[in-house]
Amino acid sequence: MQVNSSVPFIQMEKIEFGYKRSQRIIPGVSGSFWCHHCTAIVGANGSGKTTLGKLLAGILKPWSGKVWIQKESTTQLRLGQIGQRVGYVFQEPDRQLFAPSVREELLFVARLQGMLDSAVEGKAQQMLAEFGLDHVADSFPHSLSRGEKQRLALAAVLMQEPGFLILDEPTTGLDKERRQQLTEHVQTLKAAGVGFVIISHDDRFVNNNADRVLTMSGGEIVDDSHP
Repeated sequence: MQVNSSVPFIQMEKIEFGYKRSQRIIPGVSGSFWCHHCTAIVGANGSGKTTLGKLLAGILKPWSGKVWIQKESTTQLRLGQIGQRVGYVFQEPDRQLFAPSVREELLFVARLQGMLDSAVEGKAQQMLAEFGLDHVADSFPHSLSRGEKQRLALAAVLMQEPGFLILDEPTTGLDKERRQQLTEHVQTLKAAGVGFVIISHDDRFVNNNADRVLTMSGGEIVDDSHP
């Protein structure tokens, strides 16, 4: 998709959130995220990284404050509209895989939008090859290995060509070779203008990809550095 790189793709202003009204997890956080950049969010378990990622992706709505995607509030956008702009890959890929086959997983959104044609099918075939999934194209997604599921979830998100990607622990279940391939995908997409937020404990992957590192503790951003 076409994006304006002169303004932030995602902005958040004083957002607060908790899963229970008596338990505030994000106490009021602000920040901006740009295309052509990869921002890593790091911190200890329970520091609020995944919750913040879901707020940025519009999966969760803040109690107060605002999240804007291309200057539109996530409270005013449907999830389908957000999904065309921001792709989100869950830490547990089983949560977003539901089609009867790997190939159908890639074609699902196109079918839903009535856009299935030879070009879309060709793109799906290309994704199968790029992510090393062509040998399991007709397999049931939940029968795949953890690493294969992770790659399928990312490939399915990329089929929509979003301008921004949020990846939660994307290297879990990937061997050294697949980690390197993922780094190559990130660098290629970033050069093409796609923005990234990567939530990760994988220091090497963060060091290889991040232009900026946000460190979280207690739901707050306690450090914002540019390595």
